Amino acid sequence: MAGVTINEKDETKLKEIGVKDSKLVPKDKRELLFKQILSIVKDYKIISLTPDIIDKTLLSTNSNLNKLEAETTTQILNYLKPKKAIIDLPDKNQDRYQNYIKKDLTVDVELITEHKADYNYPVVAAASILAKVTRDRYLNFLKEQFGEDFGSGYMTDEKTTKFLEKHWNNTKIHFFRKEWQSWKNMKIKKTQKRLFDY
Repeated sequence: MAGVTINEKDETKLKEIGVKDSKLVPKDKRELLFKQILSIVKDYKIISLTPDIIDKTLLSTNSNLNKLEAETTTQILNYLKPKKAIIDLPDKNQDRYQNYIKKDLTVDVELITEHKADYNYPVVAAASILAKVTRDRYLNFLKEQFGEDFGSGYMTDEKTTKFLEKHWNNTKIHFFRKEWQSWKNMKIKKTQKRLFDY
């Protein structure tokens, strides 16, 4: 996850270089924009959430992914100390999500939480590009470390699907989330006895 602070007068510069929701920007263009964004914004903060942190959250009885995202957002806000923050809203309930953020907030900040904020606001899109490029770089590091290309890490990617099928129970791989539904489905598929096994 990432956040950026910017002078309002500089927001037009983000539009001029082609900043938009990271999902709409090709990978090579995102990498180029990463450096340009850093030259425009006042400050930025990136926090990476590891698979074990996400799994622990999903196994917790008093937490969920929205709370984890809100807590991480709070850490970013406490670091950047903006006067106003525009945040992409993952929760259906805006008040509930804002309350999650405010719980440990140590700065006085006006919160604007909206669905598709990364699509509607260049500054949020800039943060989404920083986060996406950081993820891309880490995936490249993992591929080099493991010596195999597993694609994007999304199950719509055939390389990722094949990699999961081949390595789902490989104890040397620390980057599978065990609460990831795709991993759980693969475990069931591989361990469930079929009728002719009896």
